[in-house]
Amino acid sequence: MKLSFHGADREVTGSCHLLECAGKRILIDCGLYQGGRELDEDNAEDFGFDPASIDYLLLTHAHLDHCGRIPLLSKRGFKGEIITTAATRELARLVLLDSAHLQEEEASYQSRKKARHGQAKKITPLYSVLDTLNCTESFGRSADYNQVMELAPGLRATFMDAGHILGSASIFLELEEQGQRRTLLFSGDLGNADRPLLRAPVTPTQTDIVVMETTYGDRQHKPLGPSIEELYQAIEDTFKRGGNIIIPTFALERAQELLFYLREGKEQGRLSASTQVFLDSPMAISATEIFGRHHECYDAEVAALFRKGRDPFQLKGLHFTRETSESMALNNISSGAVIMAGSGMCTGGRVRHHLKHNLWREDSSVVFVGFAARGTLARQIIDGVKRVRIYGEEIPVRAHIHTINGFSAHADQAELLTWHRRIGTPKQTFLVHGEEDVMSLFAQQLEDTQVEMPMRAQSYDL
Repeated sequence: MKLSFHGADREVTGSCHLLECAGKRILIDCGLYQGGRELDEDNAEDFGFDPASIDYLLLTHAHLDHCGRIPLLSKRGFKGEIITTAATRELARLVLLDSAHLQEEEASYQSRKKARHGQAKKITPLYSVLDTLNCTESFGRSADYNQVMELAPGLRATFMDAGHILGSASIFLELEEQGQRRTLLFSGDLGNADRPLLRAPVTPTQTDIVVMETTYGDRQHKPLGPSIEELYQAIEDTFKRGGNIIIPTFALERAQELLFYLREGKEQGRLSASTQVFLDSPMAISATEIFGRHHECYDAEVAALFRKGRDPFQLKGLHFTRETSESMALNNISSGAVIMAGSGMCTGGRVRHHLKHNLWREDSSVVFVGFAARGTLARQIIDGVKRVRIYGEEIPVRAHIHTINGFSAHADQAELLTWHRRIGTPKQTFLVHGEEDVMSLFAQQLEDTQVEMPMRAQSYDL
């Protein structure tokens, strides 16, 4: 039995881990690196293993940093079976098609740019829409929560609700090879148990080895209640100044969660009844429709709303802007608008246009409600830079900047430690999906387990 690491190792993006057992090779996630230019280059590099040799890919959830290189894996020879939950299957298809479309657009733009400078070399995308459609044929069995699946003799997998986004899972593996038995738990990304939409993460009572995320392993989140109040106050103050609110929004979970709270704010009279909300993200709009089809993933109270025929993500004054022309028209709105657009880390998408038109305005606000990796535009703004470059233009940062951490879909340090304690005393704990300094601090909090912080391409005998 061997476990090797090929992404999200002492970094937050690009999750990819390879398990070899009982003559099979099982990949856990195959995510995209997100951030600066050198991470873009990492995406095109060799995986560190032969994609054609992979028998199964177990997908924890549909965020791009966990599923974003699957089309490339398929393009380079993967012919195995992808297994995940039904909700993740739908969301992953949506996310990957959007990613492919954006990559095709970026490659076309860069090619035109080079041609203008007399460079004939054509830029090709990491993968195309066709590559993505081809890879979706590899999605096989759907996993139900808490149901044991036999992958092969000596290999059993159980998907457990991770409470992170719709359909997200931790994956518990029971392994047997040449008379040796091991249990191995991949946390995936763990959810914040204090949120209203999804259930709290589920854990087994014991495992020999755990591979766990440490995104927020060094801090506690703000309580949810004050975070919601901070959002409402930011909207109210911005409207009084005569500006707009721009919220860089992750299309999965965060967009729907914000719609949930904006609806509640209006119904409770905390927000003005005239507040206009624009969800300016075709992917987030489609994701919201998918969210309406998977009531099995929700907390009991939210599931009950659906059963009563009430959609918790619909509110008066909500506008879905799918078309590019509709998005461009938002630039003519000078005040009174809450504009939610992707990408959440401002690495691409329509939010960059809205930042270009609002970031320089002292009367507007930008509200960050999610994690921003190093090297991203979002992280630069959060860290307090005075000017940013967007579409070749230097934009001064004069808008009010709010960072509200209480909305995080990730568990904080206390919740991560609680989750780890619930699985007993694992012999080994591998820390992944976190920045190195954060991991080191979190490792100091763990007791009665051998802690490893693997480097990329490092392997371990189990």
